[in-house]
Amino acid sequence: MSKPHLSAAIQDYLKEIYKLQSEGTRPTTTAIARRMGVAPSSATSMLKKLAALGLAEHSPYRGVELSEAGSKIALEVIRHHRLLEVYLAETLKLSIDAVHEEADRLEHVLSEELEARIDEQLGYPTHDPHGDPIPDAGLRMQKRRLRSLDALQPGEEATVERVPDDDADLLRYLARLRLVPGGHVTMRRAEPFDGPMTVLVDGDEHAISRELAMQIGIA
Repeated sequence: MSKPHLSAAIQDYLKEIYKLQSEGTRPTTTAIARRMGVAPSSATSMLKKLAALGLAEHSPYRGVELSEAGSKIALEVIRHHRLLEVYLAETLKLSIDAVHEEADRLEHVLSEELEARIDEQLGYPTHDPHGDPIPDAGLRMQKRRLRSLDALQPGEEATVERVPDDDADLLRYLARLRLVPGGHVTMRRAEPFDGPMTVLVDGDEHAISRELAMQIGIA
């Protein structure tokens, strides 16, 4: 899909609106502004531009909804981003905490031809290093339901499948604990009243907050 006339900012908004929708969060102006790190007035201005371009519709009660054209562009940008993350991790050996920011810089300039070459070279990966699904060449994205780590009962085992992708400090911490996709984790105990949880990862025990455990997807 060719999108040379769309600025990087427009593509970023479409991507984040799509991700909010996928997460089950209503993409209100406030939620979009928070996700983009801008003032609500700036988000409102961009949403009007997206509507004028036929890429989104804004309703006071339903929030923002992407049009079919807007969704396709969002999926294309997401595909670029996540393929680049795999390429940076597997080919250039960048750490899991570094690939997101670099992919953000490159996703808007990746040609469709190079995208196809990277996809083929990597063996058509289905998930990025953080465990998020990669849309295929037809922009179809695999859906899967994961539990969060906090749902494990004491003695229960699981494999980490997904971690948050946009906080480098958190990713460095999770990597140090080996709580990253592919990691094997056992719940040792969970303190009552939303207290910390103790998990066993590769023979080492770690205490983590329940809030953090809720952000880690397991299968």
